Amino acid sequence: MNKNFDTLEQFLYSHSNNKIIPGLERIERLLSRLGNPQDTFRSIHIVGTNGKGSTGAFISSVLKASGYKTAFYSSPHLESPGERLLIDGVPLSPDEWINAAEESVKFIRAGEELPSYFELLTACAFVLMREHDIDAGVIEAGLGGKLDATNTMNDTVCSVIASVSIDHTEYLGSRLEDIAGEKFAVVCKNVPACFSGYDASLVSMFRNVCAERGAIPFVASEESSVHDVNVTPEGNMFGFRCPGLELDGVRTGLIGRYQVRNAVLALSALSRITGTFTGITEASVLQGMAEAKWPGRLEVISHEPLIVLDGGHNYDGVKNLCASVRELWPGKRIGVVYAAMRDKDYSGCLGLLNEYLKPKFYASTVPGMQRALKHEELLRAAENFSWGNVPEGFNFPDDAVRKAINDSNDVILVCGSLYLIGWIRAKIRNITED
Repeated sequence: MNKNFDTLEQFLYSHSNNKIIPGLERIERLLSRLGNPQDTFRSIHIVGTNGKGSTGAFISSVLKASGYKTAFYSSPHLESPGERLLIDGVPLSPDEWINAAEESVKFIRAGEELPSYFELLTACAFVLMREHDIDAGVIEAGLGGKLDATNTMNDTVCSVIASVSIDHTEYLGSRLEDIAGEKFAVVCKNVPACFSGYDASLVSMFRNVCAERGAIPFVASEESSVHDVNVTPEGNMFGFRCPGLELDGVRTGLIGRYQVRNAVLALSALSRITGTFTGITEASVLQGMAEAKWPGRLEVISHEPLIVLDGGHNYDGVKNLCASVRELWPGKRIGVVYAAMRDKDYSGCLGLLNEYLKPKFYASTVPGMQRALKHEELLRAAENFSWGNVPEGFNFPDDAVRKAINDSNDVILVCGSLYLIGWIRAKIRNITED
């Protein structure tokens, strides 16, 4: 990581609370003292368990292609904190981030409760968006929705809810309805709210929340449709229909059938805001969808050898991943390099990988991260399944990838944690040039 971004992270951690504490009091107080930079642009707010990053990448790319100066704020980063905020697809310099951080902490008064790291980072991002005088901000929630630091904007023109599934139970609750409630709570009065709707059991709850809050509901699974879908390792192509937007020949470089669903949600949301962003045209939508990028999600990082990275880290994410790998590379010998955080359902994810892919298995960890499960613990969990090899453990993921290459796997799939993906992406050139 760039030394200046190391400096930024150290500065942020030294002026923040290292805990996740529910509540918006700290972030709202800080933003108020900063002059509420989050209200200086029109925002599209995206929440959800899986798919919100890809959905945001599609929306921000289309807005940029439509002529709007667009910010995309997302989390977590893979290699550098600078990835978390893109202005027209380009990260900002470390110096800009550090200046925004120094300005922000001036407004934290002695003796009061410190903001969390994410709250302080979000405040800095809003300051930078104001400085760059953006037209539109595509803002991805960090955790949940209702009490997330991003749920502080007062000029939201569309609330977007991607898939909802079990994750972060220690903060959001253990029942799907509890988690959905946290996410649906971001909808705003008289503002369109788009829900993917692929879990049909949650649709009525979504509509009820919208009715209570005066939001304008739109359920993509019911009100939008696709046709002529073609999913290949090179990209996806399909036609799209919903009230207000009809397109043929939509192309995306983001691969996998689940990315079609994310694209449908993005297009549904865009159809709701064409009255606000009148520069959106059929041509700009097609251009933006084709140009959208989102690293670390079914990303082919090397073709020879074929190495695929995916940050799916919960049960639903890994289930989508397995289905995509089977469809895109049928009959291929798969080697899985896996690492996970100890608070995730890694046993359930291993079961999916084993059942659907029958791969060779290489357990690793994320070096230097206390939350990461040790490879020895992963190997013990892997003993519950029958693999295509005798599973091996590695202290360093790049060594695991090298072993998977030497074992003549047709596809090396690196998955289990976005932190693992970030670590591997930084090393991939050395691995493939060995």
